Amino acid sequence: MFLLSKTTRALLLYQLHSALSQELANSQEVLAEITAPKLPTSTKKNQDVVLAFYEALKSRDVDTVHKILAHDLEWWFHGPPSHQFMMRLLTGEQKDNDVPFEFSPVSITSFGNLVVVEGCNTSRSISWVHAWTVTDGIITQVREYFNTSLTVTRLGNQSQPSDFKSKSNSSSTAEISLLHCPSIWESTLSNRDGKSVPGLVLAI
Repeated sequence: MFLLSKTTRALLLYQLHSALSQELANSQEVLAEITAPKLPTSTKKNQDVVLAFYEALKSRDVDTVHKILAHDLEWWFHGPPSHQFMMRLLTGEQKDNDVPFEFSPVSITSFGNLVVVEGCNTSRSISWVHAWTVTDGIITQVREYFNTSLTVTRLGNQSQPSDFKSKSNSSSTAEISLLHCPSIWESTLSNRDGKSVPGLVLAI
């Protein structure tokens, strides 16, 4: 009969424990990969297009900007006229002595071909939300919201986004529809400074 010393037994037990722990860790990683929610390929591509646009803006890559934006881009803006930074930048109206406004996304969320991006400029106390519509890898529509609390909701099978002013005297039909459709996304940066801002609902 072969007897193991206490030191040898302890070493074998340690090695066995380490092997079992590693196997368990590997199993958990595999399980996490299987169960973790994955973005649909089209959704991920739409987000990549929008993020590429912000990178092109940051690096002033005019060629990439032109490739990503549709020539007949539909533009909608809500906020103070003085905050039309992107419009002035893309149209060449921005003056050389103007302090550039940097769009640095904080969060990005997708709903089909709609990509919602939120960001803020703390030095200027400005929060912003962009709602981009991406079609076949091209941005065809953008809705800009500055210092505005935005809620995104889904209304039945409506194909095109519609905007409704929160707590406004809109038609009873619109009010009833909004009441029966819970929000699927809400901006979080618009009230960080404790200031009261207008609220809008984007229905998709």
